[in-house]
Amino acid sequence: MYWDTHMHCHFSGDCESTPQSMVQAAISKGLAGICFTDHMDYDYPQNPQDPVVFEFDPCEYDRAMRSLQQDYKGRLHILHGIELGLQPHLAAKHAQLLQEHPYDFVIASSHVVHGKDPYYADFYQGRTTDEAYLEYFTSILENIRAFEDFDVYGHLDYIVRYGPQQNRDYSYEKFRDIIDEILKQLVSLGKGIELNTAGFKYGLGHPNPCEDILKRYRKLGGEILTIGADAPAAACRLCF
Repeated sequence: MYWDTHMHCHFSGDCESTPQSMVQAAISKGLAGICFTDHMDYDYPQNPQDPVVFEFDPCEYDRAMRSLQQDYKGRLHILHGIELGLQPHLAAKHAQLLQEHPYDFVIASSHVVHGKDPYYADFYQGRTTDEAYLEYFTSILENIRAFEDFDVYGHLDYIVRYGPQQNRDYSYEKFRDIIDEILKQLVSLGKGIELNTAGFKYGLGHPNPCEDILKRYRKLGGEILTIGADAPAAACRLCF
């Protein structure tokens, strides 16, 4: 029986779905359990044409999840997690948040790269796609070295959803050196990675990360792999 361990509801800044609707969908699909992992992206850069805040009230989130677990007790296993948008300067803030709110499951993700979100076209301006992708992967390594209090790293090649060519000219082999450094660091820390299925929704034909990265993680000794749909895709921009 499968679990979906990467889900979002209205606590994520650009999502509208209620937690109850997500639970009902999981039950209807016969899932064994789910984990809510709403976005906490401190210092998310604001775009004047598309203002959004990826933060929520942790105490309100805690209450909502406890209530949900009680309401559906015996019908569906529900875990209370979070998706942290890592940036090196946020390490202490993230550590304090996790100390005050002991989540069941923590996804670490890279949504902001040196002050910019690769979702927006300006991240790619003035350079090649390969240069932009390399900066993204380099930032992941910086994030892991600054903060390691998480369970899995989410959608490791998230950037290929938004690059000018998406994943048409992208491969693990092209970025093998930096990706291997990331994977070796995760394995040495005992961390997992996520198989994020939303890449199929975005027409990539592959999950995030791609299959070659998943295989390489296993070959390097990685043993923890989780599956997440990153839903609701129709209502959430970061929840790809």
